[in-house]
Amino acid sequence: MVIIISIVSNLSYSQNTYEFLKLDMSARAAALGGSFVANNDDPDVIFYNPAGISMLENNPVSFSFVKHLMDINLASVSFSTEFEDLGRFGAAIKYINYGNFDEADEFGNRTGEFGAGELALVVGYSNLLDANFYYGANVKFIYSSIADRSSNAIAADLGLHYTIPEQFINIGFSILNLGSQISSYYSLKEELPLDVTIGISKKLEKIPVRLSLDFHRLNQDRESFTQRFKAFSVGTEINLSKVLTLRLGYDNERRSDLKIGTTAGIAGFNIGLGAKISEYNFNYGYSSLGLVGALHRVGISTSF
Repeated sequence: MVIIISIVSNLSYSQNTYEFLKLDMSARAAALGGSFVANNDDPDVIFYNPAGISMLENNPVSFSFVKHLMDINLASVSFSTEFEDLGRFGAAIKYINYGNFDEADEFGNRTGEFGAGELALVVGYSNLLDANFYYGANVKFIYSSIADRSSNAIAADLGLHYTIPEQFINIGFSILNLGSQISSYYSLKEELPLDVTIGISKKLEKIPVRLSLDFHRLNQDRESFTQRFKAFSVGTEINLSKVLTLRLGYDNERRSDLKIGTTAGIAGFNIGLGAKISEYNFNYGYSSLGLVGALHRVGISTSF
C-alpha cells in the first residue's frame, strides 16, 4: 500500500488524495501542455472547464487512453448534447488502473496479490450567461480502492468562458475538484486536489495557428506572490493542412518538479499530432517526464 500511495503522490507531485483527477486525459490537451481551460470545440473540455462545452455542436463524443509509467493505465470517455430551451449537458468517465501488486506478510512471504484503481463519474451543464459569456458546472462522484480498502467523495467544478469572436480570442476560468470525501480509507479524511485555473487562447488571423496560455493551481500557497504564477503552461496548434495538425506544449511546473540535480532533460515538453479522417479526429500526444520516462496518449473523437 505504501508503494501505491507513493506512486499516486509522484504522479502530480502533491499530497492530496485522488490526484488522478489532475492528470491530462486528452491527447490534444496534453500535447498543448494542459493549456485547455479556454477551449470550446472539444468534448474533453469538460475535464478542464465545464463552461467550455456550451459552444459545442451536435453530439460530440471522445475516447482517450493513456499509457503511463510501469503498468499504470488510464482511460476516459466524454459526451455532450444540447437540450432545446434547457442548455447543453455533458457526461464523462475517468478511470485509472494502477495494476497488480504482490501482497506479503511482515516476514516478506508472498500471500497473494491486490489491485488498485480510481474512478470519477462526471455530469456537467453549461448555458449562456450574457452575450458571448458562458457559465458551467460539473458534479463528480469519485471512488478509489486499494486492496480491501476504499473511499469515495463528491465534488464540483465551476467554470466561466468568454469569447471575443472578432479577435478570435477565448478566455476561460475554472475551479476544479471543490468538494470533500464522504468516506475515507481510514479515520483520517484527506483533501481533494483543488485547482483554480485561468487561461486565454488566441487564433492568429494571417496564419493557421492558435496559441494558448494557462495559469494553474492559483489557489496553492507559495513563498511569494510571483511564485503563484509558477504553474503555467503554453501551447501551440499549427494546422499543417485540412487533415493534419501539429501541437506543441510546455508545462513549467512539471519541468521544475522533475529536475534531478541540475538536469531536467526535456521534462515538461510535449508534442502531438491530430488527423481528421472523414468524420473522425485521431489524436496522439507525447509528454516527457525527463529521466523518469514519458507518457503516451491516444484519442479518437467524432460527432453525430
